[in-house]
Amino acid sequence: MAGEVSQFEPTVETQPAGLFSRTFRAFRYTDFRLMWSGAFTSTTGTWMQEIAESWLVLEMTGSAFYLGLMGFLGDLPILLFSLVGGVVADRIDRRKLLLGSQYIQMTCAFILTLLVYFHRIKIWHMLVLTFIAGTGQSFGGPAYQALVPGLVKREDVPNAIALNSIQFNLARVIGPLLAAATLAALGAFGCFALNGVSFIAVIITLYLIKATFMPQKTQESIMTGMRTGFSYMKNRGALWQLSVLGFISTFCGIPLLTLLPVFAKNIFHSGATGYAHMMSISGAGSITGALLYAGLARRKNHGIVALRVQFLFAILVAVFALSRNLYLSYAALFFSGICLITLFSSITSLVQMNVAEELRGRVMSIFMLAFRGGMPLGNLATGFLASRSTPSIALVAASILLGATALGFLLSGSGVKRL
Repeated sequence: MAGEVSQFEPTVETQPAGLFSRTFRAFRYTDFRLMWSGAFTSTTGTWMQEIAESWLVLEMTGSAFYLGLMGFLGDLPILLFSLVGGVVADRIDRRKLLLGSQYIQMTCAFILTLLVYFHRIKIWHMLVLTFIAGTGQSFGGPAYQALVPGLVKREDVPNAIALNSIQFNLARVIGPLLAAATLAALGAFGCFALNGVSFIAVIITLYLIKATFMPQKTQESIMTGMRTGFSYMKNRGALWQLSVLGFISTFCGIPLLTLLPVFAKNIFHSGATGYAHMMSISGAGSITGALLYAGLARRKNHGIVALRVQFLFAILVAVFALSRNLYLSYAALFFSGICLITLFSSITSLVQMNVAEELRGRVMSIFMLAFRGGMPLGNLATGFLASRSTPSIALVAASILLGATALGFLLSGSGVKRL
């Protein structure tokens, strides 16, 4: 099976050399700027909805387990459907696949809006709609990951990935702040409605960009396509190791964010506003980390850097879990945000730079299965442990596993260290 990128050459605008231009190098490409802007608007709305959902679930149930269950059901489709989504992303126009994903998620947001507005919302409504929206993401995710490298030249792919992380985390700062204001003024209804509207931005940009992927026709079955992707990764051991690192980092690290409402409400007694502030501080750290990585994206030894950052991240998770000082917790959140996004950008860049274009969708879907799959499993396991003991004990256990994995790779002869 083979495919090819369209002959469209990314439109580049020249900029003078310097630290600023190196940091924002991918913004020279028109298509990338368009995609970045649309994704930022949509992601801001998504974060507003996630904040409102988490707080609404906590108010309706008072249970840390249901918070973990919401996170689990949102990411469960990644485990179930992302491999199929990766094969599809290598066989059709990736923009069309992304458009379908956006329409599904937008519909779920508007249904949730109506249920809240008419006071018909039940916990099972939220769980079902979260799963359906996650299904849309499971097909759109591999297509998006595979499409981004086609918007810039190869040498600027790491920078594009870092800047894409910035839009995600800038939205993670702005989204919670807007959510706090909207919750106070309009309630959860306003957050859900604005999220539905935000999908229009990314839909428009998908119609505007020129770069695309034109696959050749194939008679291979879906299962054969999947096996080809797995075989490709198996023959390149470092790709498997990067996927393991991605799984462990999200399995152990994302529950820190999932359990923030519990820490805000039960430990620091700061309410919804305090929760939004914590999310924003973590997001600010992530933006800082993405900017640092974007400016240094062409440096060598990314593999060793990623492993060292993962070990530091483990320490910061433990510090936050055990802290009862609000400002120390803020500091731990900020620096853990730096570590998390640096780790994510490093691992993703290394995967993207070591895969053939005609297999990019499938390889990225396998990577996403590991990386995103760690989120629901980590949320479910940590939420269960937190309900049986305490949120602090659950996060300390996660930090121990995170740090031990990083040390194991650092002390072994892993292929990641040579990347």
